[in-house]
Amino acid sequence: MKHLLDPAMVLSISILLVVVAITAYTIYTAFGPPSDNLRDPFDEHED
Repeated sequence: MKHLLDPAMVLSISILLVVVAITAYTIYTAFGPPSDNLRDPFDEHED
């Protein structure tokens, strides 16, 4: 029986947590309160 915390499992979980954290932060930045500071370059160049 393999031990639950073998190095491959720890590395896999670590990479998964980093990817989830980056995704959550980008969604928060795009749609949360910080999105008020974002500018839309297409709105600036309308005719």
